[in-house]
Amino acid sequence: MKIAIGADHAGFALKESLKRKLVEWGHEVTDCGTGGDEAVDYPDFASAVAREVSGGRSDRGVLVCTTGVGMSIAANKVPGIRAALAVNLDEVFLTRSHNDANILTLGSRYTNEGEAEKLLDVFLTTPFVGGRHARRVEKITALEKNGSDAAAQDES
Repeated sequence: MKIAIGADHAGFALKESLKRKLVEWGHEVTDCGTGGDEAVDYPDFASAVAREVSGGRSDRGVLVCTTGVGMSIAANKVPGIRAALAVNLDEVFLTRSHNDANILTLGSRYTNEGEAEKLLDVFLTTPFVGGRHARRVEKITALEKNGSDAAAQDES
């Protein structure tokens, strides 16, 4: 699988660890930065990873910042992205199987290296189940394209 990975300064160390693990697992990794622990702006790296995934150059993405929240918010501004912050294995499983999340965001302050590797493994190995969940993901895609009009059309 092709994986794009990125982090801000707070997530740099965890990103580097996960990058090594991804390579060890046999994945092709695109590192979208940052390259160190000097202060940077997380939206720059969220955007870079999100564009790799939305453009089809990477199958999935991983983003790390202090909480994972900022990265998730920023990445989700890119059409076609379903970035999810997940902090336990069940959440990761459900966000992949039900929501077809294509980017996993992690908080370096709350997720240690061992936990992050387990979360990443579930994220990469869990398939989207489709079915009724596909209809819901299609509605998310319609919201991206039509904004609030899609929700209003559903109500009429």
